[in-house]
Amino acid sequence: MDHLVSPSLLSADFGNLAKDVEIINNSLADWIHCDIMDGIFVPNISIGFPVVAAVKRTAKKPLDVHLMIMDPDRYLARWKETGADILTVQYEACTHLNRTVSEIRRLGMKAGVAVNPHTPVALLKNILPYIDMVLIMTVNPGFGGQSFIMESYSKIAELKKMIDSGGYKVMIEVDGGVDTENAGKLVETGVDVLVAGNTVFNSKDPVATIKKLKQAE
Repeated sequence: MDHLVSPSLLSADFGNLAKDVEIINNSLADWIHCDIMDGIFVPNISIGFPVVAAVKRTAKKPLDVHLMIMDPDRYLARWKETGADILTVQYEACTHLNRTVSEIRRLGMKAGVAVNPHTPVALLKNILPYIDMVLIMTVNPGFGGQSFIMESYSKIAELKKMIDSGGYKVMIEVDGGVDTENAGKLVETGVDVLVAGNTVFNSKDPVATIKKLKQAE
């Protein structure tokens, strides 16, 4: 149970969001995952500063915020103020990635970099010394409930080898199609943080489902 679980609020009941945050608070989950979409980088719009600020007021776990937006540099300080503890930006959306992640760390947050399914992890080699986490998208970002892309396993293994060979303290997070069936293999392949949305909030007992994800091996 060394890996972490970060339930995604994208699949929560937004009419009763505080209730679903309390479910996470009272579970074995480690973080709360917040997906931020702008309708430009991905073909969907999700939540923004007011909703995340409201989540922060209820949350007893760190907020794991993933920015699926263009030009994230405009809002780094705002996300810190709103309550992000971990802030992840998309590799494909950052022209000056080193500057972006350095600013995230300077603001006092952990810095993550996410890569889309088509983006090779080899491109991250030179940024690994400057970040805390890599988020591998195991579906095409934008919508919950998609099927896991099987080629992601080899991508995770390649990234794990890069991290270990360089001696970097970088966590590997995965998001997309994660469930109780593939969680064990993902952890075995090298994943440190499992993000799950539909699997948690569409289950009859979200707390028990989170426990299963947490105990996956």
